[in-house]
Order: sequence, then C-alpha cells, then structure tokens
Amino acid sequence: MNWIVENLQNALDTWNGKLSEIWQLLTQSPEAFKGGGIWNVVVDIHGAVRAIGLALLVLFFVVGVVKTCGSFAEVKKPEHAVKLFIRFALAKAAITYGLELMMALFSIVQGLISTIMNAAGFGAASEMVLPDSIVTAIENVDFFNSIPLWAVTLLGGLFITVLSFIMIMSVYGRFFKLYLYTAIAPVPLAAFAGEPSQSIGKAFIKSYAAVCLEGAIIVLACIIFSVFAASPPAVDPNAAAVTQVWSYVGELIFNMLVLVGTVKMADRVVREMMGL
Repeated sequence: MNWIVENLQNALDTWNGKLSEIWQLLTQSPEAFKGGGIWNVVVDIHGAVRAIGLALLVLFFVVGVVKTCGSFAEVKKPEHAVKLFIRFALAKAAITYGLELMMALFSIVQGLISTIMNAAGFGAASEMVLPDSIVTAIENVDFFNSIPLWAVTLLGGLFITVLSFIMIMSVYGRFFKLYLYTAIAPVPLAAFAGEPSQSIGKAFIKSYAAVCLEGAIIVLACIIFSVFAASPPAVDPNAAAVTQVWSYVGELIFNMLVLVGTVKMADRVVREMMGL
C-alpha cells in the first residue's frame, strides 16, 4: 500500500513546499523578487509616469487654488500664498521622492514581519509529516479495503494540493499589487497639490500601507497554523484504516481551509483592523 502513503505524503510535500515558499517570499523585498528583473521594469515605468505626475501636479494645484480661493485678492495675501507654496512644494517632493518614501514604508512593515517571526521563535514554517500510526494502518489493509482508502487519499491529496496553490497565489498577488502601486504612484500622489483632491493621495497611501501590512497578517496566520501542525489531528488507533485516514485528512483539510481563508482575506482583515 506504499502508493497510498506516497499519494498522501506527496500532497503534504506540496503543501510544505508552498508554505516554505510563502515564508521566503514574505521576508523578501520587491527588488529581490525573481532576481529583480520585474522591479527594474517597474522602476522604469515609475520614472516615465513621474513626468505625467508632475504635469498633473500643476493641474491639481490650479484647480485647488480656484476652488479654495474666492478671488485673486485672497491668493495675494501672504498667509495664503505661503500655504499654497508649501502645499505645492510638499506635493512636488512626494512625486520626486515617492519611490523612496514607499520603500521606506515597506521596510518598516518588513521590520514588523521580522519581529513577529523572531518573537514567535519560527525560523521557518513547520513541515507536516504523515503520522506513523496512519502509515502503519494503511500498510495493514488488505486489497479490497484499500479501494475506498485509495479514493479517500486521492480526494484528500487533490484537495490539499489545490489549497496549497490557492494560498501561494494570494501571496504572489500581494507582490503584484506592490508593483502596481509603485508603478502608478506619481499620479495619485500629484493629487496632494490641491486641497479638494488631496483625499485621492490619502486613499492611495492608506491602500499601499494596507497591502504592505497584508504580509504581517499572512505571517501571523502561518505561525498559528504551524502551531496547529505541530500537534497532528487526533485519530483513534482502534478504528478501521479508512476511518482513521478520513478523520486525519478531514481535520487536516479543515485546518488548511482556515489558513487559506485567512491568507485570502488578509487585505480585508487589515482594512477592518486599521479602519481603512
């Protein structure tokens, strides 16, 4: 019955591999992701979009002046003129140094992720191994009883494999969102030039911070799951092999579903937590 054991263990190996990959991705910066090739393209796009951002800066500034100042006489007042000049200068700085500011924010969140990992004492994600009692029970089954056992392990293994890919897709999705925000950043940051449009810039910064913080929520979810995985699901050793495997796989999949669900909803959790 080695092929039944191998089927289950292969599914667990796939899960372990994806969990380890997530652990590695969460401690990685966008510059290092996939050798940095994607980051170089994103930085080039950011540089090109910056010119559009500077053009929009003037537009948002003019619209802001028109809407906030009732007449030209108000603009000539020193306090109004200084206020407008400072707003324009800060908005210009946000566009010019937007990339550095965003990476500084990302670095702060990466520090938070490292702190969480160190505090939990996890250097890597815990690997899941098939318990010896389950292996022994499977090996002692005769041919006819192995048919339903085969069906259970096949379905369980398939489900575990699918869940592992759904989970890793969410983490890759976070990286893609980081790249999208970085590439288009100068346009929403230009909105800070005008008082009526500054809400666009604020919403952008909040959304970017939420994407960065998703990593911290995913790490916490993985740590909690790793503690679950440290104590495998309890199985009655006196029950039939099919019942033992079904109980083990069922509880295992339930725990995995909780983790995958939390990872998938990491962005929603962050927004609810921070009131974004």
